[in-house]
Amino acid sequence: MARNSFFKFKQFTINQDQCAMKVCTDACVLGAWADVENAERILDIGAGTGLLSLMVAQRNHRATIDAVELDREAYTQASRNTANSPFKNRIAIFNDAIQDFSSDGKYDCIITNPPFFQSDLRSPDLKINQAHHSESLTFQDLLKSIDRLLTEKGKWNILLPVDEGIIFQDLAEKAGWFLERKLTLFHQKEKKPFRLLMIFSKLELADIVDVNSDLFIYGEDGRTYHPEFKKLMKDYYLIF
Repeated sequence: MARNSFFKFKQFTINQDQCAMKVCTDACVLGAWADVENAERILDIGAGTGLLSLMVAQRNHRATIDAVELDREAYTQASRNTANSPFKNRIAIFNDAIQDFSSDGKYDCIITNPPFFQSDLRSPDLKINQAHHSESLTFQDLLKSIDRLLTEKGKWNILLPVDEGIIFQDLAEKAGWFLERKLTLFHQKEKKPFRLLMIFSKLELADIVDVNSDLFIYGEDGRTYHPEFKKLMKDYYLIF
């Protein structure tokens, strides 16, 4: 996905020149795939450009959404992006660390694309480090924050690279969470998967339930979009 200064969707536009984390395909997949339809209060942890908040606001017409972003410039840009959208009255952006964030009530849905790299080489750009690496939000801190802010019957959605996702799933299950659904994201068949999308809750599913599915962005030619990807993204991407 091209990293231009803005990215135009069917119902909103994301300006991203002030954000280290640009609009990317995997985050768009999370916004379209996450289980948010029945939620009334949604929390977006690590708002970045405001992309996920806007995507879920488009899908869920009654939910109010709070989004927390630590970086000041990203917070400002997310605030502007949401203010210029049709969903501005239902989205509030907060400039805070999620570890310090408090609300007047709990949320019945959380969505997050958190900093994830545990050991990869650092970038010379401090903002990119903060956006990509987990010093500002460890997996343990994220799990504690989710447990504190989510209702007992709530569920949460997360996007991670495959290796980090395997580690995180183990940590989440040891903390008492159950995996409801998992989507493994591939560029195309015969390629390695590059992202895991997962939904957790306190509800334990029956052993016979298969929670796993795969999604390919491209067909076997590596150029044409896969029909299932087009179906998922058709309400957002102008090209579909």
